[in-house]
Amino acid sequence: MWDNADFLNSCANTLYALAAAALIYAGVQVAIHSPLLPLRHLALQGELAHVTREQAEGAAQAGAVGTFFSVDLDAVRRAFEALPWVRKVEVRRIWPDRIEVAIEEHAALARWGSDAQAKRLVNTYGEVFEGELPDAARLPQFAGPAGSAAELARRYGAFRQALAPLELEPRQVLLSPRYAWQLRLSNGLTLELGRDQLREPVLERLARFVTFYSQTLGSLNRKLDYVDLRYPNGFALRVPEIMDSVREPKGKQIKRGKREAA
Repeated sequence: MWDNADFLNSCANTLYALAAAALIYAGVQVAIHSPLLPLRHLALQGELAHVTREQAEGAAQAGAVGTFFSVDLDAVRRAFEALPWVRKVEVRRIWPDRIEVAIEEHAALARWGSDAQAKRLVNTYGEVFEGELPDAARLPQFAGPAGSAAELARRYGAFRQALAPLELEPRQVLLSPRYAWQLRLSNGLTLELGRDQLREPVLERLARFVTFYSQTLGSLNRKLDYVDLRYPNGFALRVPEIMDSVREPKGKQIKRGKREAA
C-alpha cells in the first residue's frame, strides 16, 4: 500500500483539500466576527404612520446585534414584527455596513367585534390585529364568527359598491353564527339580508333594495329604522313614528308591527 504512488497521491490531495477547506472556514469565521466589518447603519423603508421613532430604535437595539455578517436577520425581522401596527417586515444586508428594514404597516379597514371598548381592528387584507386608533369610531364595525374577518372585509367592499347609488354606506356589517347578514347604514337604517341562498344570493336582495328604494322607501316622508329583505318578492319595513303613535289606553305600547312594500 505504502509503495503505491497513486494511492499516496490520492491521500495527499485529500489532505490538501481538507486543509484548504479548514483555512477557508477559519477565514470566513474571522471575517464574520471581525470588528473591522461593523454594522454601522440601519435604514427603515416604508410609509410609517403608526410606528414611532422610539419604537423603531428599541427594535433595532434588540434585534440588530453583531457585525455586518454576524447579525441575525431573522432576529431583526422578529423584533420589528413585534411592534404594534406592523404587518410585514423584510430585512436585507446592503454592503458594506448597512441593513435595510422594509416595514409594511396595517391599514385599518374596520373595528372588529361587538365590544366597543376592544382594541381589535381589521386591516384591508381581512386580518384581525391589535391596535389603538384615536379616531377609530370613524371606521365601520365588523362582527362575526371566529375566522370570518376576511369574508366580512370582502363583502363590505361589495356592499359598499352596491349602496353607492343611494349615497349610503354600511356602518356595521354583522354576520351571525348561522351566517346570516345584517347591515346598519350611514342613515341609521338596518337591513336584514339573511343567508345566501342558491336561488337568491344576499347581493341580489341588496340590489333589489337599491333599485326600488327611490320608488318606495325613499318617497316616504318618515324615518325608517329596519327593513327585512328576506322576502322573495318584496321587503318588510318598520316605521318608528307609526308604532310610537299606536298605544294602549294605559300608555302601554302595542307590540311593534311591520309594513310590507312590494
